Amino acid sequence: MSKFVKGTIILLAAGMMTRILGFINRVVIARSIGEEGVGLYMMTYPAFILAVTIIQLGIPVAVSKRIAEAEALGEHRKIKKIFALSLFITLALSFLVTPVLYFGAPYLTEALFTDQRALYPLQTIAPVLPIVAASSVIRGYFQGKQNMLPSALSQLIEQLVRIFLLLALTRLFVPYGPEYAASAAMLAIIGGEFLSCLYLAGLFKIKKAFQLRKNFFRSLKNSRAEFRELMAIALPATGSRLIGSVSWFIEPIVVTQSLALAGVSAVAATKQYGILTGLALPLLLLPSFITAALSTSLVPAISEAASLKNYYLAEHRIQQALKFCLITGAASVVIIFTLAEPLMAILYRSTSGTIFIQIMAPLFLFQYFQGPLLATLQALDAARAAMVNSLIGAVAKTLLIFLLASRPNIGINGVALAMATGTVLVTLLHLATILKIIPLSINLRFYGKVASLAVAAGIFGHLAYPYFLGETTPLFAILLSIAAIAAAYIFLLLATKTVYLKELTGWFRNFFFRH
Repeated sequence: MSKFVKGTIILLAAGMMTRILGFINRVVIARSIGEEGVGLYMMTYPAFILAVTIIQLGIPVAVSKRIAEAEALGEHRKIKKIFALSLFITLALSFLVTPVLYFGAPYLTEALFTDQRALYPLQTIAPVLPIVAASSVIRGYFQGKQNMLPSALSQLIEQLVRIFLLLALTRLFVPYGPEYAASAAMLAIIGGEFLSCLYLAGLFKIKKAFQLRKNFFRSLKNSRAEFRELMAIALPATGSRLIGSVSWFIEPIVVTQSLALAGVSAVAATKQYGILTGLALPLLLLPSFITAALSTSLVPAISEAASLKNYYLAEHRIQQALKFCLITGAASVVIIFTLAEPLMAILYRSTSGTIFIQIMAPLFLFQYFQGPLLATLQALDAARAAMVNSLIGAVAKTLLIFLLASRPNIGINGVALAMATGTVLVTLLHLATILKIIPLSINLRFYGKVASLAVAAGIFGHLAYPYFLGETTPLFAILLSIAAIAAAYIFLLLATKTVYLKELTGWFRNFFFRH
């Protein structure tokens, strides 16, 4: 098995496990710190992600690519230069951004957030930035060496430690109030990042082919060429991510200010936003690990076809990807929509977010297309167009949040609708951009047929759930209902010859185990 195939399988498996553990982490947070605590956590977490985006500056991707190139040419001295320069840049940025975030937190919470209790979790998370900076560069180093295992294991370690610390710390801090409970969740992030970084640093010390401490600063001399090479990749790569991070940072500010105009108190706005983004949204995003794995494999598949000017093959692979997204996405949406209330109850011990799932789920089908479409654009060298699409979607979503959430008769439900609408807009823009490059025929009849069969399976599951609930526990009733919906859905797809069994297995084999 080649390094590429082995690395892909490792990353796909780790990605799935990390997504599941990340969801468990969200469930533990919701159960441990309450809806207000989740609101404060979700209000400040985007600021942390924006800070991470700034300090990383796309460097990890650039490190991976440039080290891989230097490794192929046997330029070991250049590898040391690239690594030392990258570590210096990210750490320097982190030491600049950390005090800005920490000492600027009072201003952010007072001027931008309506709930000033967000100060404590925001200041708590600031010191983790240097740790994140070091970890990201070491991960990029190992990926450049085509050794994917350290990156995969470090992510698993981070999530497991975070869950353990959440359970331990929240019990101590919850009695002091939601702001302290949210701060405990931030401390859990620091603990997870620290042990993950410790693992990576230890492995780097064992595996490295050079002494890092010896002449470290001397390695930075005469490294202008390496700096330009890193920035040539890093700056374009961080564009779309920066747009997303800024949009996410602005989102809770616009939401809370809009709800304040609608007459909602700061405490109630924090609680409502926490329910939407901390409870409902993670459940809707959980199935996306399937299409995320597809996106990873789609980039080389489309790139290969495009480089050979074989646009028929490229179109065929895009069509396969879209059909796969439709088949899996429709099933996911129907299951989550149909069983929204019992799923919320069993996972979070609260049904408060049910209405948000019912508003967002039908439109959220487009979310499962977005990742593969973005991957296709990247494979077709249209990353800049994808960035513009993301910017348009972010601006439209923000404006829509303000227009809807500020109306007293709509409120937080308008935020949910705006988020879903923004997702639909970006997905359609990505598709329109692809159509300009590669003409695609969209079989609307097929899409409508699959959607209809999914709805029929959902109705069957809706009717079956009360029967299962009367015969067993709520958890098993949910599991049996999911199985019933899936079985009915697959039966209808095959019975109506909408898809064939050979076609389904072919998609899976081509995208996830393709050499």
